[in-house]
Amino acid sequence: MTLYLRQRHSPVQAITPNTPITVVGVNVVSTMVQKYQSPVRVYKYPFELVMAAYERRFPTCHLIPMFVASDVVSEENSEDNSINKIERRCALDVDAPRLLKRIAGVDYVYFSQKNTLNRKERTLHIESHNETFSNRVIIHETCCYSVHPENEDWTCFEQTASLDIKSFFGFESTVEKIAMKQYAGSIKKGKEIIEFYLKELEDEGIIQVPRWSPSSALMAPLPRPTTLSATPFVPITLPTSPTVPAAPTPAEVKEGACGETKPETSLVLQTDGLLEILTGTPEDKLDADYIKRYLGDLTPLQESCLIRLRKWLQETHKGKIPKDEHILRFLRARDFNIDKAREILCQSLTWRKQHQVDYLLETWTSPQVLQDFYTGGWHHHDRDGRPLYILRLGHMDTKGLVRALGEESLLRHVLSINEEGLRRCEENTKVFGRPISCWTCLVDLEGLNMRHLWRPGVKALLRIIEVVEANYPETLGRLLILRAPRVFPVLWTLVSPFIDENTRKKFLIYAGNDYQGPGGLVDYIDKEIIPDFLGGECMCEVPEGGLVPKSMYRTPEELETEDVRLWTETIYQSSSIFKGAPHEILIEIIDASSVITWDFDVCKGDVVFNIYHSKRAPQAPRKDALGQHAITSPVGNNVQLIDKSWTLGQDYSMVESPLTCKEGESVQGSHITRWPGFYILQWKFHNMPSCAATNLPRVDDVLATLQVSSHKCKVMYYTEVLGSEDFRTACCDVRSLGSMTSLESSHSGFSQLSAVTTTSNQSKCSSMISR
Repeated sequence: MTLYLRQRHSPVQAITPNTPITVVGVNVVSTMVQKYQSPVRVYKYPFELVMAAYERRFPTCHLIPMFVASDVVSEENSEDNSINKIERRCALDVDAPRLLKRIAGVDYVYFSQKNTLNRKERTLHIESHNETFSNRVIIHETCCYSVHPENEDWTCFEQTASLDIKSFFGFESTVEKIAMKQYAGSIKKGKEIIEFYLKELEDEGIIQVPRWSPSSALMAPLPRPTTLSATPFVPITLPTSPTVPAAPTPAEVKEGACGETKPETSLVLQTDGLLEILTGTPEDKLDADYIKRYLGDLTPLQESCLIRLRKWLQETHKGKIPKDEHILRFLRARDFNIDKAREILCQSLTWRKQHQVDYLLETWTSPQVLQDFYTGGWHHHDRDGRPLYILRLGHMDTKGLVRALGEESLLRHVLSINEEGLRRCEENTKVFGRPISCWTCLVDLEGLNMRHLWRPGVKALLRIIEVVEANYPETLGRLLILRAPRVFPVLWTLVSPFIDENTRKKFLIYAGNDYQGPGGLVDYIDKEIIPDFLGGECMCEVPEGGLVPKSMYRTPEELETEDVRLWTETIYQSSSIFKGAPHEILIEIIDASSVITWDFDVCKGDVVFNIYHSKRAPQAPRKDALGQHAITSPVGNNVQLIDKSWTLGQDYSMVESPLTCKEGESVQGSHITRWPGFYILQWKFHNMPSCAATNLPRVDDVLATLQVSSHKCKVMYYTEVLGSEDFRTACCDVRSLGSMTSLESSHSGFSQLSAVTTTSNQSKCSSMISR
């Protein structure tokens, strides 16, 4: 359901600049919007039979105790009897405190319900709104029954609702909780009620209701089912639902060595087909049975949060969107607070695009030193079917790995482990026939000592934890720490503050050999796959580690060079834009008719994108006393090139109309240069006065505003210049298209997971042609 809430603002809550407020007397009222929408529910029965079951809910329904009465107010039919419209007035005994009912002066709440049944199109649309307290509380609900798009003998049901609490005698918060509780309950019970009446029809031998046809124009306004008294009910026998494939039988899950499972080919193909159907187009909707089968048991409100966030991504992305499992992890990490989950999800999508993480498993090859001395690896699965990763941290020479590889290589390796973990979770979900969204990690600390607390090593560990926590939330199902030595509390004190509280709750720590008894390792891992080095019988292929030879160490200069190389492998750069301090980059053009291309994402705030031309080169950006560029922040640089003494129209000119870009949008485009000289690409804060282009405040004027988060934007961008000769050779056919300006032709949603921009002229030209 979709539920909009507006309640009285609490004095202790902060009012953000975006919070609309209304002054009513001495009270401040804030509009707080929360939406509730149910997933699509599928009845594996024909539409007409479902309608027969639906009609049995009236005039009252013993399965809904709060539904005490309903009266038909009006009814009308079309001439051909294909459309039936009926309006009812319903009385509900709301489960509210008696005190609240006495204050309100009512025992029942009355609703108006309008149903439009289209027998020809096989749809039923239901609209309901409250009559009682309509000046204080506005409740609006819409429902729709329709034919399943993939199977005409199945019926789909969707439901949304809105609640607008203007005022309610000071009990706004109480009314909100009552509404949320009852809406959640009605969503969960709605399918059960229809299935109850379908079963009742079955017991009466009713298995078929004829469809409407022009020849049935004289049939009764509300046709009754055909009774086949001598015929037993025969359920519809059809192939497995495209939304809910059957769970594998024991014969379909074959046990490999030490209990490793392997899926049957038919099951894999069936499930892959399912995922292709579900994620094929942005218009697809989540099905309730699919959610239960692949994502797990969610409350109605949690289902609603997932559907709403997924819909937001579909509306803002023009290409690939994250998988439902991925979205759900971020929602769980923020206790299903949509705004908070959306913020960290968008930040993570930006990070994935910037560092091309989607391609990490295909592009990353572990250096030989990691293959030989990194003491970690995958090892079958735990009792819950979760992939099991084993890390023999006590045997790992952390100092040697850091000295031989540097932080970036270690980070890349850990990220590849997490990406592999996600892939294994998907595979195990198919194999075991139930949702598996996280993995188990077993950390053996035998051998851990003070050398592992080497400060640069701990620093690298903390950075890895920070990156993983931000981008792989809720992927760790359980962490088993075995044989923790006396030095472990010291390490735990250092790292625990950087670990999310929800993650820390998943830690199980065993000292010495405590893990071997009751409540130990066998409670979580089958005895047959316990590694040999932990007293089990299963051979484990995790490297034993050892000291990294000092001959493999690199100098600090070499490590810094390697870290920079890995960091700059991404083709994207990031920058901060402050109110009064735009970010600008300079492109020198030698040959006219060259092509400047760009691809940027607006990660935070709203910006205005401009392109200027100047015959003379701007001065180098000013630096501060430390020799850094005038404005620098941990999340991106800010460089300003246009001197405040320059005048627009004299010293430089605008070659494209300004483009306003909203937060979360992705913009790709190109511009054919008409003159040689210097081109300046500029991103500036959206709310700047229109005259600011000619008198831009410089760095000294805005330093005081740097701490104000509402005055800061962030962009991630990539630019490339195609020479005129290359452009003519590769794209001669493009000339007939006219101007190649794409400030208004390729303005898409937040496509963080889209394919990264390539650097080849051919790819760029093909991209421009498609735009």
